[in-house]
Amino acid sequence: MMDRLWAPWRMEYVRSSKEDGCIFCTKPKGDDDRESLILAKGHQSFVLMNLYPYNNAHLMIAPYDHVDTTSTLDQETLNEIMWFADGAMAIMKEKINAEGFNFGSNIGVAGGAGIVDHIHFHVVPRWNGDTNFMPVIGKTKVQLQGLQETYDELKPPFDLLMKNR
Repeated sequence: MMDRLWAPWRMEYVRSSKEDGCIFCTKPKGDDDRESLILAKGHQSFVLMNLYPYNNAHLMIAPYDHVDTTSTLDQETLNEIMWFADGAMAIMKEKINAEGFNFGSNIGVAGGAGIVDHIHFHVVPRWNGDTNFMPVIGKTKVQLQGLQETYDELKPPFDLLMKNR
């Protein structure tokens, strides 16, 4: 039996007008990480919350370098991205009781990338039974907590992760 992940609420993002420039280049240069939903900044990459999440606490990890494939990233950057991914999953298991995760990257238009020119990785927490009829039938996505509230819950453990680096 094949499981299917339906995400019709993502059409809001797909159809919306996009900001000028690359969000993965502009957001880390801003001075308000909370407003930008940035949870942690490393030497080569950073972690931010997805403004249009598939699930509550859907995170993204992006390198600072504006590149479109993993083959153009150096080993140090790839290592930091994986370190952030491992840390994010541990934090979400502890703080929001995540039972599993979807982790990966959509590369290229055919691969489903919403932002094609700047590679980024998704960490999507999952729970047993977390899919329901609301997104498919009701065209409504149930978010259990607001973005800023989720940010405020996840930020202290990310600060601790960075401090213990």
